[in-house]
Amino acid sequence: MYKGREGQWAFILHRLSGIAIALYLFIHVLNVGAVMFGEQTSKALLAFFHVAPFRVGLILVMAGVVYHALNGLRIIIMDFTGWGVKYQRQLWYGTLALTTIIGIPVLVKVVPEIVRGI
Repeated sequence: MYKGREGQWAFILHRLSGIAIALYLFIHVLNVGAVMFGEQTSKALLAFFHVAPFRVGLILVMAGVVYHALNGLRIIIMDFTGWGVKYQRQLWYGTLALTTIIGIPVLVKVVPEIVRGI
């Protein structure tokens, strides 16, 4: 039965961040590959991907990358240590805390650049 505990939230966020990273990589390859179709096509696609929703999405993808990496380390610890499963709740809260600690300097650096570009 679904209880909404930490392990389930960690699973859901890990899947969502993985999907977001894959979507970002697809868009990135599409953007880089547009060079094959000429400079105008490349510039038009680049301009399209620099609108506000994509810029906000970039912040979310950066947070997703950090969370996905740290949660992946948490999963490795749980799989390969005898004590990982016992402390999975604390490890997940540690993952969230580290994601926040790492994310704050990223936001301080990136948000002003995004706001200036809008």
